[in-house]
Amino acid sequence: MRTNLKLSMAQLSVGLLLMFSAACKKDVAPLTATGNLPAKANTKSTNAIGVTGPKGVCYVEVNNNDIRNVGNYTLSGGQQLFDIAIIFAANINYNTTTQKAELFYNTQVTNVLNNKVTYIQSLQAKGIKVLLSVLGNHQGAGISNFPTQAAAQDFAQQLSNAVTTYGLDGIDFDDEYADYGTNGTGQPNSSSFVYLVTALRQLMPTKIISFYFYGPASSRLSFNGVTVGSKVDYSWNAIYGSYSVPNVPGLAKSNLGPAAIDIQSTGASTAASLATQTVNNAYGIYLYYNLPNTDVHTYLSSVSNALYGSQTVYTGGTTPATGVNFYQDINYTGTATSSIPKGNYTTAQLQAYGFVDNWASSLKVPTGWTVTMYSNNNFTGTSWVRTANTPNFTTLSPTANDVVSSVKIQ
Repeated sequence: MRTNLKLSMAQLSVGLLLMFSAACKKDVAPLTATGNLPAKANTKSTNAIGVTGPKGVCYVEVNNNDIRNVGNYTLSGGQQLFDIAIIFAANINYNTTTQKAELFYNTQVTNVLNNKVTYIQSLQAKGIKVLLSVLGNHQGAGISNFPTQAAAQDFAQQLSNAVTTYGLDGIDFDDEYADYGTNGTGQPNSSSFVYLVTALRQLMPTKIISFYFYGPASSRLSFNGVTVGSKVDYSWNAIYGSYSVPNVPGLAKSNLGPAAIDIQSTGASTAASLATQTVNNAYGIYLYYNLPNTDVHTYLSSVSNALYGSQTVYTGGTTPATGVNFYQDINYTGTATSSIPKGNYTTAQLQAYGFVDNWASSLKVPTGWTVTMYSNNNFTGTSWVRTANTPNFTTLSPTANDVVSSVKIQ
């Protein structure tokens, strides 16, 4: 189970709610095993590795880390280490007025999606597939309690629309944090997840659908003769530091990942042992979680040596790029931007570095640099000049906390 989900109410309040609503169909044909849905091939390909061995799947906590770092690791032969990068995570919110599940993005996920050229297409250009993970948000809505087939289809349409809008390669399902029963919602039922993946597969016949094997959905994988395994492409173990084969009937060994590691907490020897088991037992997926912004190629080499007989190389540089870093919270805590080089930046231009409008509370400034911050876009409004690290914008006069919108860096 993941331990680093950080979706505070403050983040949620400034998040962008995106609703793609499909027309409600009152007369929905019953789900059958012999319907006219597209056949699903359990050999969904990625083209990153290019060597024999399991595919590497990597979840990135975009609240804290830059997903582009997935593309900074290669094998010694030049092939990308990771095949699939997963944006962790979008949420399933519950609208108490309409009594419907709605797709929700917090500010960090919104930044990644809205700047798809920077964050998504840059990885795809390297042959890495990019998926969006979807999970509950403590509001009673999740993948296991859609009350009707029509409700599941409505949410599937929202997901399909998101994939199209942001140029994603697919959707990953995670049945955590739903808090089923909250807001008067129903408990998990036997049909919900099957209805959802069936509808999504029909809407996205060529995209990737994956399942993080956890929660109520993991024991509700068949309904009316239809299996989840016939609709999804991959499933993987959800308990980091362990080896456990997901029980998803219909998926071949090449589409299953029994080994799962947390890069920041699973020891290198354990990670290597799990990789060896994966190869020896001929499974096709190895799951990584929590890739940081720092260089961890030595740790990852312990895995890649076992999986592919190759060292991992870090191509992102041996030291962080020189530049200014803004932080969401005081004392250089919370989400941080990537290093911003010298130049003039409007709100839109800052977003490429992970900056969110009216968000920053502290910053670090390289020695000899000058940063002029403006309260409005296009270098207007109140301004503050900083020539040194500033741990708390509330101490500035007037306060600069959560009001900076554009910046000049010299």
